[in-house]
Amino acid sequence: MRVYVPATLAMLQQLVAQGSLRPVNGTAFAVTPTLREAYSEGGDDELAEVVLRDAALASLRLIGDFDVRGAAEGLPPRRVVLEADFDDASDEITLRPDLDDAVLRLAGEIPLERVIAAYVDNAAAEPAVLAAVDVVDAADLGDEDAELTVGDAQDHDLAWYAPQELPFLLELL
Repeated sequence: MRVYVPATLAMLQQLVAQGSLRPVNGTAFAVTPTLREAYSEGGDDELAEVVLRDAALASLRLIGDFDVRGAAEGLPPRRVVLEADFDDASDEITLRPDLDDAVLRLAGEIPLERVIAAYVDNAAAEPAVLAAVDVVDAADLGDEDAELTVGDAQDHDLAWYAPQELPFLLELL
């Protein structure tokens, strides 16, 4: 099962430095059976794109979290999503359809060896990400202007990085 973990650049630094990462509250996203049922059409690639967008939205929330932001001082505001590979029958995964169709909880840390890719915003997305961080909660409550602002951030495509490229990416920030 491919699992998409919302993260920040500070969390990415931790992953590279320590060789593992514990997702905030164990929260991750995946193409779950419940998500497949919710879509009458769409193949695996299209559903994976939906899940990636959900994880990128969750990354916005992490950037806005004071505790996480404090650990990220000096780093640019960019969404980060890690893609990791888990066994479908893993006891490390608990599906959480009560939260959303694609949400799951991971027990424990994710070792770097399980990471398949990292998706990270480019510098051009930073103003939109900062604006979205400030209004993401209002967007959840139905504020149309806030929804548009969050949508502007979500319109930025995330760049793909292989795990072996991550130290170089962080060095260039």
